[in-house]
Parts: sequence; C-alpha cells; structure tokens
Amino acid sequence: MRKIMRFLVSAILLPVLILSTALLTYLHFFASNDKNLSGVWTARLDFTSQAAVTALSWLQEIQAVSVSLRDVESQMQGLTIEINLSLTQRAHSEGTFQCTILPESYAACNQAAYEAFAAVFREQVAERLLMAGYAGDTDEEAVEALVMETFGMSTVSYLMSCGPNLLPSMEELQTLYDGSGAYQAADGILTRQFEDGQAVRTKAEHYIHKDASLILTGESADDADGTFVGHYPVIYTLQDA
Repeated sequence: MRKIMRFLVSAILLPVLILSTALLTYLHFFASNDKNLSGVWTARLDFTSQAAVTALSWLQEIQAVSVSLRDVESQMQGLTIEINLSLTQRAHSEGTFQCTILPESYAACNQAAYEAFAAVFREQVAERLLMAGYAGDTDEEAVEALVMETFGMSTVSYLMSCGPNLLPSMEELQTLYDGSGAYQAADGILTRQFEDGQAVRTKAEHYIHKDASLILTGESADDADGTFVGHYPVIYTLQDA
C-alpha cells in the first residue's frame, strides 16, 4: 500500500502542484483583467492517472503481478469527463451560474476505463498461464473465452462487478461540481455560492481568464475543515468562441 501511495503522489499530486504554481504565477503577472465571464464553458476532468493507480493496486494485491504503472497507463489514455459551467453576468463582476457533470460523458469514460483495464487484465492472465506451463492459446480471444468459462461473464463485466471503482461515483462528482447559484469575480478570485434548498455552499477559487480560456487553479471552502478534493487546475474553454 505504501508503494501505491508513492505512485499516487508522484503520478498525480506532484504534477498538479507544479502546474498549479506555474498557472498562479501566470495569473499574477500576465492574466487579463477582464472580469466579464459570461458564456458556456466546457472542461474535461482527467481521471487517467487515478484510474491507472487504482487498477495497478488491485492487480498487485489480487494477482501479485509484475505490471508497472507505465504499463497500465499505456492502456488508459484520455479518460476524461466533461463538465459544463454556464456563467451569466448580471452586474459588474457578478451574476449567476450553473455547473453540470454530463452523465453521458461519465458513462463513456467509465466504460473506456474498464475496457482498458480488461486489456491489461487479459495480458496478465496470459502471462501467468504461460508461467504455469499452460500449453493452450493465450491470445486475447482465447483468454477472453477462459474468463467467460470461469466467471460466466466478460472480462469487462467481471472487473466492473468484482474489481475496484476506477472512477469516483457520479454522485460524488455531482456533490463536488454540480449546482447553481450566484457568483462574484474580484481580484482574481471567483466566488460561487451554490444554493441547494436551504443550504448554501461557497467556493472561492483563483481564476485566470484569458480570451476563450478560463482556468480555476485553487479553492478554499466554507465547510468544517476548509478543504476541497476536486481536480485542479480545471481548464475551461468557451463554447462557440
């Protein structure tokens, strides 16, 4: 588990911290002062590294295989989920917003993640069969047939049912990102108040607005511990720019 945590830090956290620092430097010296953020913005949250680390951890714990993180990442490429952020300016530097994780994008990303996971799984099964002296075919179709015979379902279905959760649940992502309410942009900070019935949740994020790009680089929250576990930076592109 410690080994996997080191992978997690090196593969996900450190690059994000480095990129965030660079973007904040850019914000301080070069970003536009234009605070009119009106428009429909689209971003893609990248879950490739998270899915690869999770898959590798499961493979090592369950099968004790020698596969590396690079091997898994070579199969898992471009695992992104689309998020739309609509901003409508009502007065100077303030207005309303609506943010939505697209369900069809989540479903497609989840399917692609498990199909890539299945490819790695079949390769490892073939390797272990050869090491055990198996004399039959070990190509992809043959291994898939063995999985079907053993588990009564395809490799993808087996991993979805019995393997790890490669992505956060849709509900978790909706809790982090979905919602609507009012926003204010001032001094490089985009503050959004999410209104959910009687509850109001606030996010105050550093932002860079340059032409058709809107980059959110960090956040403070008004919850009990003041932390936020979403993806940063989030890079939005203005639709029909």
